[in-house]
Amino acid sequence: MTIRITWLRAIVTLIGVGTLAMLFAWSGAVQISASSGHWRITDWFLHWVMRNSVRTYSAFQAPDDPLADTGLVSAAGHFRQACQVCHGAPGVRASPVMQGATPPAPDLAQTAGEWRDRELFWIIRHGVKFTGMPAWPVSDRPDEVKHMAAFVRRLPGMTPRQYRALTQAAGERPLSGVAPGTLAGCTGCHGADGKGRGQPDIPILGGQDPAYLLASLRRYASGERSSAVMQTAVSSLSDAEMQRLANHFSALPGLKPTILLSDLPMLKDQAGIPVPACVNCHAPGKAGPILAGQRSSYVAARLKGWQQEKAVVDARQSPETMAMIARRIPPSDVDSLAAAIGESRNKAAGGPHNDTSR
Repeated sequence: MTIRITWLRAIVTLIGVGTLAMLFAWSGAVQISASSGHWRITDWFLHWVMRNSVRTYSAFQAPDDPLADTGLVSAAGHFRQACQVCHGAPGVRASPVMQGATPPAPDLAQTAGEWRDRELFWIIRHGVKFTGMPAWPVSDRPDEVKHMAAFVRRLPGMTPRQYRALTQAAGERPLSGVAPGTLAGCTGCHGADGKGRGQPDIPILGGQDPAYLLASLRRYASGERSSAVMQTAVSSLSDAEMQRLANHFSALPGLKPTILLSDLPMLKDQAGIPVPACVNCHAPGKAGPILAGQRSSYVAARLKGWQQEKAVVDARQSPETMAMIARRIPPSDVDSLAAAIGESRNKAAGGPHNDTSR
């Protein structure tokens, strides 16, 4: 007997199969426990789909320069706080609790080499559905993602000693008024002396205005100021701990408001008059942070970041005026301006000297 296949029979069959599948799902008999794991074919299929997707989307959604070695310390510090518990690290085992997930987070020292640079950037930036891999918490900091991608790229050849050197600063001490280990989480990137461990992407905190530091910590905690690294670092801090940390770092030797920005030739117009947009906010006692002696690479990066922001800022409607001000600076002048601000530390000391924190 020959069964004739028609479009009507095919459609009815598909509806029947779909109905049975929905009834099976409704019954609750589908095993979704992490302890049951995946069938081998299911595991293979999901990873196959994931790899194909990463390859395709990274070709269009990753930058041409997906790695940046200029922020390895900040990336390592974030990795220790946010990623190490799942993935482990050189000399540190992953949490057995997190390894009980399905699928478990991979050991990046073993698997990072399987991905291209653009693919690493894309995975870190966008995360992976149906796994525990989250997207980068903020969408407007590709610089942080590049730093993390460069750090992950180095993991396969990194020793435990090298990892500790990146994540721990010498001279760490407990700080009263904050939870144990909290200060170490700060000094791992900013250094025990508050000078940023000589890293180009980390600002000098020593000597900064305490009110500005506290306001910055509060803005990171609320998400008003964008940085996945800093938002993670302050997420568990109480307001009292933020105040204690702000006072601690501001009391360290570092930035000094002894050189006024109004005295710098780079911040004067052709008539020799100081530029109000800079000196009015960054003068002593004003709302802006102390800039004299700040790390020039950090200042330049911040200005360039503001110049590239797509949002249009109206100074009459928003306190966030730095993007508008930064766009008024010719791009060719940004590095020289940042260098002049950084070199003002030498002038404050009475002449050139060796500054190992810069």
